[in-house]
Amino acid sequence: MAVDAARTDEGFTSAGAARVLRAACRTAGLDDRGAELIRLGENALFRLASVPVVVRIARGEEWVPTARKEVAVARWLAAEGFPAARIVEDVEQPLLIDGHPVTFWHLIVEGGRKATYGELGGILRDLHSLTVPAGLELPSFDPFEKQELRIDRAAIPEDDRAFLRKRWRELQDKYLELRFESSKGPVHGDAHVQNLMVNGRGRVILIDFEVFCFDHPEWDLMVTAVEHHSLGWQTDAQYADFVASYGRDLYDWHGYETLRGMQEFGMTTWLMQNVRENEETAAEYRRRIAGLRNDQAPRDWRPS
Repeated sequence: MAVDAARTDEGFTSAGAARVLRAACRTAGLDDRGAELIRLGENALFRLASVPVVVRIARGEEWVPTARKEVAVARWLAAEGFPAARIVEDVEQPLLIDGHPVTFWHLIVEGGRKATYGELGGILRDLHSLTVPAGLELPSFDPFEKQELRIDRAAIPEDDRAFLRKRWRELQDKYLELRFESSKGPVHGDAHVQNLMVNGRGRVILIDFEVFCFDHPEWDLMVTAVEHHSLGWQTDAQYADFVASYGRDLYDWHGYETLRGMQEFGMTTWLMQNVRENEETAAEYRRRIAGLRNDQAPRDWRPS
C-alpha cells in the first residue's frame, strides 16, 4: 500500500504514521525496513517484514489509556485461553512516540478464508459468557467518546460539521432514554466480522480491543444487526447464521432504532477522519453524510 503524503488537520496520515513507526521500531529494537501499511483508520496498522509483528499506532496522546487497556485485555484473554490477538510480551508497551501510543502484536498468519457471520455470533456468545477478573478495570461503553473530537478535527465542510454536531446532541438525548434488559459483562465494542481473523489452523481469532468495555451485550449485537437490516451488507442466510449462533436477533428489541442511528453516525465520523487520504474515501464520506441527512433514503454505503 502506498504511503500518501497528504496531511489532515491533526497531522495523522499514512506518511506521518510511517515516521512514528520508524522511531517506535528503533526504540523497541525492531527492523522497520519493508514494513507495509495494512490499514489507516482510528489507528495505523503496519506489518513488519523482518519479524511476524504488527505495529499499531494511535492518533494521539489522549489514546494512551486506551492503549494500556488493550494490552491488559490481551493479557487477560491469553490467560483465559480465549482465541484472541496476542501482544509481543518482550517489548515494553505501550510506547509513546511523538505523542502517539504504539503497541506491538504477534502477526496472525491467515489461513486463506474469511470468518463467517456464524463464527462471529459464536465468538461473541463465548466472550459475553466470560467473567471479568477483579483486577481488570474496564470502562462502560461510551458511544460518543471520540465523536466530538472527530467532528472538530475532520477536514469536512462547515455545514456538515454543524449538522453532525446537531445530530450528535440528538443521539445523546435518545441514548439517555434507552432501557437495557440484559446483564452487563465483557463487550468487544466494535464487533464486526472484519475484527475476526482465521489462522492457518482454521481457528477464528478476535482482534482489536480498543473499545473493549464492561457493559450490555447489545452494543456488540448492534453492529451486525445494522449492517444487515439497514445497509444490506449480509445476505439473509448469513444474518440467520449469526442469530442462530448467538441466540438473539437485536432487530426485535425496542431499542434497535436508537442503536441503528448511533451506529450509522459512528461509522460516518470514523470514515471522515481520512477524507484527504484519497478520493475513494472522500466519495464514501459524501454518500454516508447524505444518508444521515435523509434518514428514509436507502443506504448505498460501501464497506470500508
